[in-house]
Amino acid sequence: MLGLSCAMLAACAGVGEPVPIHRMTPEQVDAYLRRMQRDEPDLRRRIAAIGRRNIGQPYVLNLLGEYPWQLHDRLPMFSLTHSDCVVFAEHTYAMALSGSWEEFFWMLQRIRYKDGVIGVSTRNHYTEQDWNVNNAWLVTDISAPLAGADVGRYELTVDRAAFLRMRHRTEADFPVTRSVEAYVPAAHVERVLAQLADGDFVNVISTRGGQHWASHVGLVVTQPDGSRHFLNSAEPQVREESFAAFIERVARRARDQAAAGKPALQLAGFKFLRLNEPVAVPPMLPQPRPQDRGQSPVFRQ
Repeated sequence: MLGLSCAMLAACAGVGEPVPIHRMTPEQVDAYLRRMQRDEPDLRRRIAAIGRRNIGQPYVLNLLGEYPWQLHDRLPMFSLTHSDCVVFAEHTYAMALSGSWEEFFWMLQRIRYKDGVIGVSTRNHYTEQDWNVNNAWLVTDISAPLAGADVGRYELTVDRAAFLRMRHRTEADFPVTRSVEAYVPAAHVERVLAQLADGDFVNVISTRGGQHWASHVGLVVTQPDGSRHFLNSAEPQVREESFAAFIERVARRARDQAAAGKPALQLAGFKFLRLNEPVAVPPMLPQPRPQDRGQSPVFRQ
């Protein structure tokens, strides 16, 4: 416990207000994760506790990159001080699955990248076709059976090569992929919430101009009365709210957009992914040696 602040020592001893994770140093996070692994053996409860320990963390969109591993930007590979919706979920899962800082950092890369191979072209950019699929060892999509006869579906087309070229100035050879995605329509969400549990993963499905996609993510947490809440990072900070409150907040935003003459982003519903039990964490693939862009099979001149 050497090197911890007085506030952290007090929190670890159960005295005073707990220190939020976004105010901890990496050394303090290391001590916190070791204590959580010892004191809370249930993974679902650890996820809920760790996520709630970050309530109030300031929101910043698109704050992570691959620097210094890659030079397409200067954004770091982790952040304790801020989050966006995906960063919050990834960091919470990685911390709950880890018993030390070193394990957390390894686990974060395993979750964030396809097969754990670090790089902008292997990052799980697209929620439905990348994050959910490449983290099938962690969560399983249960949207269709939850919704039953009320299931909603949409077609999703992803052009990763165009996205990487436009957003990250990176040439990568990927085919265009298509999928049909299932979701629980917003009107039917209340009747399925009781079947969810702490640590389940939530994709918020939005629609505009006939297109549907996952625009936001977060985690399910359970209140003492058994009600299910949505724990998520959104402007201005991480918060816990009921699904009804979230739905109303999104509807209010859509009304404000329409009143301002802007195309309104409407809520279509939710995809729900069940936390696997048990979670069997697969190894990373070996990190390939970087090659000259003119030589590498992943890059085109």
